Amino acid sequence: MKFWLGASFVPAGQFLELARAAERLGFDTLTLSDHFFYADFATPYPYSKSGRPRWNAETHWPDSWVTIGAMAAVTSTLRFSPNVYIAPARDLFTVAKQVSTAAVLSGERVTFGVGVGWCKEEFQATGQDFHTRGRRLDAMIPVLRELWSGAPVKLEGLPELSISPTPSGNIPIYVGGDSEAALTRASRLGDGWIGNRIYTEEQLDPVLAELPKDRPFEVIAPLAVIPDAAAYRRFAAKGVTGTMAAPWWLATPEEKKRYGEATLELKIATMERFAEEVIAKM
Repeated sequence: MKFWLGASFVPAGQFLELARAAERLGFDTLTLSDHFFYADFATPYPYSKSGRPRWNAETHWPDSWVTIGAMAAVTSTLRFSPNVYIAPARDLFTVAKQVSTAAVLSGERVTFGVGVGWCKEEFQATGQDFHTRGRRLDAMIPVLRELWSGAPVKLEGLPELSISPTPSGNIPIYVGGDSEAALTRASRLGDGWIGNRIYTEEQLDPVLAELPKDRPFEVIAPLAVIPDAAAYRRFAAKGVTGTMAAPWWLATPEEKKRYGEATLELKIATMERFAEEVIAKM
């Protein structure tokens, strides 16, 4: 079982120290979320009953690849992944160059966690079509793999081209989301899947049934369990290869939890306890 540190809502100034601590304590991957801006969105937020986002205008959403580059510079083994990057809100070459460069500069410690997104306003702001985002992501993923190989690629309307720098190995692509379309996309095009909510056993079992069993495939699922090595072993036996945790959430007052207001000291202290009581026993 791999342990990913979920660092959504974290103030930008805390990321470097969190990365150092995560590497020291045995976390496999540090994740951060992707948003362009905060607004009075007309698009309902799909993961709250009210339809309102769980953050406010002061919540930090640093650029994923700039932040990953900075964290990679102060670590040597920790991996990084967006959770998840809204690739179809960008053009193909912006995505290809950002991810490829981050992979090279980090020593190939990047996983490409990707999803279609939910916020129509962000697509409008970047000039990308919201309603075709799923089809465009399906078409984008194979081309990204070709571009990241460094080989010449022929695209409609363009001369044969290649990008550089590119990593020497493959960049793993994990697809986020638990809709039918997301699970199909992960199974057909991905090297793994990232869950987009906290799952009970009953919620996760039907999802696992839809994911590949006939090839190496990573399953990263945030789990609704009290942190305990035995519980994680039970999920590992079902095919879950990794889970995501933000250990400070249980120690943070509810009114501060969503906006990253837990102190850096509290975050690291709870990470240390989680590492001692769970990671070390796995």
